Amino acid sequence: MSNRFKPKYNIKRGDSVVVIAGDDKDLKKPRQVLEVIIDKGRVVVEGVNIVTKHTKPSAQNTKGGIIKKEAPIAISNVMLWDAKAGAPSKIKRSREGGKLVRIFKKSGEAVK
Repeated sequence: MSNRFKPKYNIKRGDSVVVIAGDDKDLKKPRQVLEVIIDKGRVVVEGVNIVTKHTKPSAQNTKGGIIKKEAPIAISNVMLWDAKAGAPSKIKRSREGGKLVRIFKKSGEAVK
C-alpha cells in the first residue's frame, strides 16, 4: 500500500479497548492493544481471538507442540475505552500546540 493513501486509525499500540463485535464481545472489560496492522486494518488485542498453532520441533523450539496465541481481528470491532466515563467512546482529533491530540467525545479528556 502506498503512503499516499495509507489509512489513519484512532487506535494505537498500548491503548485500552473493548471488543464490540464478534465471539469475544465484552463491552465492560477493557483490554490492551498489542499490535496494529495498518495495511490490513486489523489489531491484535490481549486475550482476544485465541487460536491454537501446531509447531514442529526446530532449533529455537526443540519440543514443538501446540501453542495458543492471539490472532488479529478487524479494527472496526474494537472501540477505545474511556476510563473516566467508564464506557467505550468515540474519538475526535484536534491540534494543540502543533501536535495532533486524540480526545474522547464522552468525557472530553485526552487519550493517554
